[in-house]
Amino acid sequence: MSKELEKILEGTFARLAQLLPSPPPPTDWQASIAFRWRRVSGGRSGGQSWLQPVRHVHRMKLADLQGIAPQIGKVEQNTRQFLEGRPANNVLLTGARGTGKSSIVKGLLNKYAKQGLRLIEVEKSDLLDLPDIVDSVAGRAERFIVFCDDLSFDGAEEGYIALKVALDGSVSTTAENMLIYATSNRRHLMPEYMSENLETKYIGDEIHPGETAEEKISLSERFGVWVSFYPFDQDEYLAIVAHWLKSFACSTKAIEDSKEEALQWSLQRGSRSGRVAYQFARDWAGKMGSGPISRKKK
Repeated sequence: MSKELEKILEGTFARLAQLLPSPPPPTDWQASIAFRWRRVSGGRSGGQSWLQPVRHVHRMKLADLQGIAPQIGKVEQNTRQFLEGRPANNVLLTGARGTGKSSIVKGLLNKYAKQGLRLIEVEKSDLLDLPDIVDSVAGRAERFIVFCDDLSFDGAEEGYIALKVALDGSVSTTAENMLIYATSNRRHLMPEYMSENLETKYIGDEIHPGETAEEKISLSERFGVWVSFYPFDQDEYLAIVAHWLKSFACSTKAIEDSKEEALQWSLQRGSRSGRVAYQFARDWAGKMGSGPISRKKK
């Protein structure tokens, strides 16, 4: 090969190298207790994906979650089993919005981080990358929860199929140090239609759902633990408001005076949820001049 041709090839390779994306950064496992799965240009179909440390983790405490003690106990027990290396299940948390489903997972992370618990947040569209995530954590001493928040599907999407495979325990998508926790407002993770009831068959005294309904149920059934959440009644809602107002250093009188306003707030929002109670408490405490003052850097 002539020197002239070598120079031409070297120049060509150099220009091609400039067009190629830089390799994804290695995971800094010491940077955080929580990570996000990031994907650029298609993930497993040829793009890049990596674990990005979450620099500011939400410091939710389980003690701040009022009115859902049975649900907390169920998820916490499963998580302790997992951390201790005992058999544990993937978890699906479903039900009323704003009742603490995702907050339980955040609270468990903060409580058990010192015991090696770590969180990997994955978007629905990135569930196709579950095998890559398994490869990323394989062999590590930490115990990882892959967390999918507000999960739902409109049909047999790629992420839906990938999640079914992972929950079924496919050889390529399981890891001894990883579980999947998901939250959803839908029990079966997919929309349900009246027309599907027409497929139901009656055999003697038994009811047999149609194939469409069975398919929709099949995904949620793959989670070993189901935890259901329900709307709070008025007394529970006011108790949650009082808890948060106390955390903002409001006086007993201020808390008592807030009740009527708190109920009006929930009526305007159309919900008596823990989230609405927290939002009201922040508003009320701010107006009353309670709680910490945020200071901006000059």
